[in-house]
Amino acid sequence: MHDVAAAAGVSQATVSLVLNDAGGARFSEETRQRVHQAATMLGYRTNAHAKVLRDGVAGMIGFVGDSVATAPFAGKIIEGAQARAWEAGLLLLTVNTAGDQELEAASLEAMLSYKVAGVVYASMFHRIVDVPPVLGEVPAVVLNSQDRAGRFPSIAPSEELGGYTATRTLIDAGHHRIAFINIGRVEDALPAVVGRLAGYRRALEEAGLPALPTHYKTGDGHEDGGYRNTLELMAGPTPPTAIFCGNDRTAWGAYQALATLGLRIPGDVSVVGFDNQESLAPHLRPGLTTLELPLLEMGRRAVELILDGAEATGRTELLECPLIERDSVGPPAHLPNQRTGTA
Repeated sequence: MHDVAAAAGVSQATVSLVLNDAGGARFSEETRQRVHQAATMLGYRTNAHAKVLRDGVAGMIGFVGDSVATAPFAGKIIEGAQARAWEAGLLLLTVNTAGDQELEAASLEAMLSYKVAGVVYASMFHRIVDVPPVLGEVPAVVLNSQDRAGRFPSIAPSEELGGYTATRTLIDAGHHRIAFINIGRVEDALPAVVGRLAGYRRALEEAGLPALPTHYKTGDGHEDGGYRNTLELMAGPTPPTAIFCGNDRTAWGAYQALATLGLRIPGDVSVVGFDNQESLAPHLRPGLTTLELPLLEMGRRAVELILDGAEATGRTELLECPLIERDSVGPPAHLPNQRTGTA
């Protein structure tokens, strides 16, 4: 720092204030440029360890996820969190635990020993989680999940509103016989399963339409489940004119089943998905109308809460899933009753 001060023709104190972007320090833009140019020319690098000793916190935010290396949506969540951290002059220290509890505990201890400014505790699918109590030592946010104990603030997608929007889109297109293929069992209490079903039923109730048991299927979130359940729906006494699929992979299976039956999308049956999986939804033919998980916004919001101190209120903040309209929804066709052969 003495060398930088000599090269820039200023005091060491000025160099320290400029390079640390100290609030309230008044220097001309020309002085700031001279200091930064001298630092670049001399290869000056801030001593991170000394900064921690001085400020009590590192220039990093920890991000611990259960499957950040393998989940199809992980990149978007991390991208949003990383971008917001970088805007604040911080780095994102990311660890993929793959669900290993020992690795998770060791990672959190290491982050806390490095004096990170806070920790984002993330899940790659929306669920209720048991948050390690050690996170109470720093500002912490639960991302894409909810804290079972209700202590830490959480950021998650609004599943019920998404299910409502998907079903309402089909109702507004003129459909009265709307089926729903879910992505799991309600008894397992996954927020996506419970919330999307609640939204589906609310939209039908508001429109005065019955939620027929024959129009609801418990799927598994995979292509095969979408295929099998769609065949069963279309073989029923009152086949639907529209199907809301609990995720895009289920919708992919529905597409294949409808093609097997010689039915067109959306000419004969309309389909709406959920997730807007980029490797799938835009590439189906026709393109799949679906709800998008607000992953970038969720990642950004989690870091913003940490920057604001992330008070341990236990509040869950739900972000809206926007509708991505493509070409899989149209007005209903008059399908024949498959038992009587009449319309």
